[in-house]
Amino acid sequence: MTRESKQELLGRVFEMKDLVEYQTGTIASRMIINNKAGSITLFSFDKDEGISEHTAPFDAVVTILDGECEVLVAGKTYEMTAGQTIVIPANAPHALSATSRFKMALVMIRGKEDTE
Repeated sequence: MTRESKQELLGRVFEMKDLVEYQTGTIASRMIINNKAGSITLFSFDKDEGISEHTAPFDAVVTILDGECEVLVAGKTYEMTAGQTIVIPANAPHALSATSRFKMALVMIRGKEDTE
């Protein structure tokens, strides 16, 4: 798929994994939505690339779109493959590591925690 602008994606059907390409030796990203409520960002990781342990002030939802990776959340490692999703709690230390080339969607919702 060619590199359409965010505006050109509105009202269209597409596969998220087709919106970000692999790049040798690095991580690539593409923001699909970013506003006060939250963001959706797509990432591609070359094999052996990763994001070191960090925290974020909001819950995050990570869905693997292609390939395989390891996700570390609060000291526990998860082996993940395409089609799987994990919710990373706000302020939990987490990291990602590519065991093969992989693509993921990151959904971050900014706001107050749900009250059940």
